[in-house]
Amino acid sequence: MDFSTVDRSYAKARAEFRLPAPEHFNFAFDVIDDWAQRDDRTAVIAVSRDGEAIQRISYSQLSQGSNRLANALRQLGVVAGDFACVVIGRVPAWYTVLFGCMKAGVVSMPGTNLLTAHDLAYRINHSKATAVIVTSEHCAKVDQIRAECPTLRTFIVVDGEREGWLSLDKLLAEASPQLDRSAFPPTRSTDMMMAYFTSGTTSLPKMVPRDHGYALAHVATGLFWMDLRPGDVHWSLTDTGWAKAAWGILFPQLMLGTPAVLYNGDGAFDADMHLKLIGKLKVSTFCAPPTVYRLFAQQDLKRYDLSSLRRSLGAGEPLNPEVMRIWKEATGTTIADGYGQTETINIVANFPGEEVRFGSMGKPVPGYDVDVVDDDGKRLPDEEVGHIAVRITDPYPGGLFHGYYTGKALDTASFRHGWYYTGDTARRDKDGYLWFVGRSDDLISSAGYRISPFEVESALIEHKAVAESAVVGKPDPTRGQIVKAYVILAKGFAPSDELARDIQDFCRNLTAPYKYPREIEFVDALPKTISGKIRRVELRQASKK
Repeated sequence: MDFSTVDRSYAKARAEFRLPAPEHFNFAFDVIDDWAQRDDRTAVIAVSRDGEAIQRISYSQLSQGSNRLANALRQLGVVAGDFACVVIGRVPAWYTVLFGCMKAGVVSMPGTNLLTAHDLAYRINHSKATAVIVTSEHCAKVDQIRAECPTLRTFIVVDGEREGWLSLDKLLAEASPQLDRSAFPPTRSTDMMMAYFTSGTTSLPKMVPRDHGYALAHVATGLFWMDLRPGDVHWSLTDTGWAKAAWGILFPQLMLGTPAVLYNGDGAFDADMHLKLIGKLKVSTFCAPPTVYRLFAQQDLKRYDLSSLRRSLGAGEPLNPEVMRIWKEATGTTIADGYGQTETINIVANFPGEEVRFGSMGKPVPGYDVDVVDDDGKRLPDEEVGHIAVRITDPYPGGLFHGYYTGKALDTASFRHGWYYTGDTARRDKDGYLWFVGRSDDLISSAGYRISPFEVESALIEHKAVAESAVVGKPDPTRGQIVKAYVILAKGFAPSDELARDIQDFCRNLTAPYKYPREIEFVDALPKTISGKIRRVELRQASKK
């Protein structure tokens, strides 16, 4: 598929761009194999942990490897419609397994390396998965829960060998690199391709089915937010178990022919190594979470060659202006925020050629009608806080899920009044920029004011004594709720009433006075999901005691 002629200017794209929606589509066949046949360029740049060994993997290698796995799965009786639990880190086998499953019609369920045995059992039983394909570090967890997961029949270990497991290397070596596509059922764009689980910030993780059309819809992510161009090298820092990997090292890049960097770093983040690799690999488009940019800003950036960068991206939360300034001075790039969910593609972003407003998520992505609405689905006036929602159009918005998988009927409670309600809130300014406020469940109502925990946390992090914080509403007989902050202190600071008052005064001066935390509790850690998101639901419960 050729998207080279798409006009990327925002106004033109908003008016004219429509996401493609073919009846039949399979990313592994129609993109990977297509590139392999017409322009067999580098698809993935795999980098070893020490940064020394660099492997350039072509589309034809991805094509043949996935052919082998699809043939092997067929021989093993893992068939179209089966679910496979996949836990593989940032190694090339991850691509082989995902694309092999796509060709075979097997629904892969990528999971993070942080999953426990309990987490795996929950996902396997929720989906009734028949296969697990994991690296050796997870085999013992699976063996521990085998008796709890009666649907499992096929156990494949990615690296090495293990008793009771099939070796992926042996399966691939024994299978043919040639594949008869007609031997596998054709896949419609609406057929389930993958499934991700949400991180479970407010409840048990929900299973998000992703159809084959989702992969194709990510062309909008690559064209408009990432602005991928010929000759680019793209690097997104992401765990392979989250949907961010689908955005950052999978669909947009490989669809547009942009090599994706796959760095197999260890658990402790090494800012020096990452900054060196940007120069060594000539990375031109780079995406990282805000935490990483904050760590980069603490380095002496003049020591590194960052001249290849032309586009920097961030997602998850706005960055404070000082970090933005430091990064721009070092690279010449302004970090462009973007917004989306496991349930969507990128749907709001700061676009090339458009003004970047610090703290704003940006504007709706071409092909999507995203707005701020009330409980009844009515668009709200500028500057009013409401739900971030996606309008359900005809044709259906590309890349938007249809509901959560329950094993029976889809859970569609988040769809109402002709909109998909994201569960997040925002306000819209007079120029159409959206400004994130917080999760709908997290909003604090105090003395008639609606307060975003996110805004208060953004103010708190500016204080030199605050390393991390989480803000919730605490019940109060007079105000309904007050703002309570749980604060982890930076090194060199000790809890005291005097420090709490200093932080409160700092927030009063930085934000509207009614937003400051009337109560501060110093803590050593905050409850988080395995993806690192704060579980405010636990803090709200604790604040009631």
